[in-house]
Amino acid sequence: MNDSPKPQPFSAPKGVPDYVPPASPEFLTVRETFTRQTRLAGYEHIELPVFEETGLFARGVGESTDVVSKEMYTFEDRGGRSVTLRPEGTAGVMRAVIEHNLDRGQLPVKLSYAGPFFRYERPQAGRYRQLQQVGVEAVGVDDPALDAETVALADRCFRSIGLTGFRLEMTSLGDGACRPAYRRKLQEFLLGLPLDEATRERAELNPLRVLDDKRPEVQEMTADAPLMPDHLCPDCRGHFETVTGLLDDMGVTYTLAPRLVRGLDYYTRTCFEFVHDGLGAQSGIGGGGRYDGLMAQLGGQELSGIGFGLGVDRALLALQAEKIRVSDGSRVAVYGVAMGAAARRRMAVEIDRLRVAGISADMSFGARGLKGAMKGADRAGARFALVLGDRELESGMVAVKDLAAHEQIDVPLAELVTHLQGRLSA
Repeated sequence: MNDSPKPQPFSAPKGVPDYVPPASPEFLTVRETFTRQTRLAGYEHIELPVFEETGLFARGVGESTDVVSKEMYTFEDRGGRSVTLRPEGTAGVMRAVIEHNLDRGQLPVKLSYAGPFFRYERPQAGRYRQLQQVGVEAVGVDDPALDAETVALADRCFRSIGLTGFRLEMTSLGDGACRPAYRRKLQEFLLGLPLDEATRERAELNPLRVLDDKRPEVQEMTADAPLMPDHLCPDCRGHFETVTGLLDDMGVTYTLAPRLVRGLDYYTRTCFEFVHDGLGAQSGIGGGGRYDGLMAQLGGQELSGIGFGLGVDRALLALQAEKIRVSDGSRVAVYGVAMGAAARRRMAVEIDRLRVAGISADMSFGARGLKGAMKGADRAGARFALVLGDRELESGMVAVKDLAAHEQIDVPLAELVTHLQGRLSA
């Protein structure tokens, strides 16, 4: 007799959500709908490493950002190299574009990606340590039409899953010609305030980030702070007016948000965020912007770029807030129920034939009774159930039951695939 204690089961790491049935079909639908929209806009897929050299993110994202200074999963590998689980996608895409000379061909280089990203944050609803995103990057052309396309594409992604209760906020963060002077003006204003030590340090390192502080007392103190849109140079102002004009022509609704600041240092000019008030404190569901100096900063050409990252997790929460379902829960179209060993053997062959023909199909396994097996068909969300017993097997027929219409007909086994293809396409 074994008296050793039963091992305790494991749990997922804190802040890392599992997507399991019946929720996982919704997750897949959102991610696949987003990626389908990117393909319609001419973006090609790129598969990025889950971890990169730590220096890539320190240099590309910005050492003064919370992402780099507080939230990265950084560790030393067995070769003594410092590596980091990717906290965002843009820096990795830029590295790949430079390394593989993608910028030496036709421009812009338009790439899309999807997958998990990692940030050590305090877990709460909508804020996870492993977050799922779909993103795009368009590199190599400084054209406001490309900015408008990118913003409109992100808007279309959310609308393609049925979301309507979000708003698009936009601003311009200027460029190297006008932002330095504005930065000095803002810094002078902030350092004249009675800020706490940590906020004062932030004002010295990256004053724009203070405008993004959500604490009411800081927001009150900075209510009269100078804002970037009021200090744009003529080129940046003209660029942003062209972007917003194109969005007007495309029918994309937006709100000007002069205090909008994204959490990454590389953004310039066009900057945007999608917000859904049904999510509470974590209301951002996606966003992005232009990053004209990033490629050169990472050792590549002096080329511009623009992109976005859309939160799949956040989009799912937004769908729940709007009470929208994007998946009917159907796992397969056809479910086989066989009574008897010989019938089960033949059913396994028929189910395989259906799958080869491109029809999603499953069957009841084990010696289950008819009633229990039919419950399996209901749980699978099948449209048709196939019932095969000794009598049907002897006659070369199979009963095909329409589970919605509650109608059943006998079909020759030799014609089963053709019969179901016709009914499923009708």
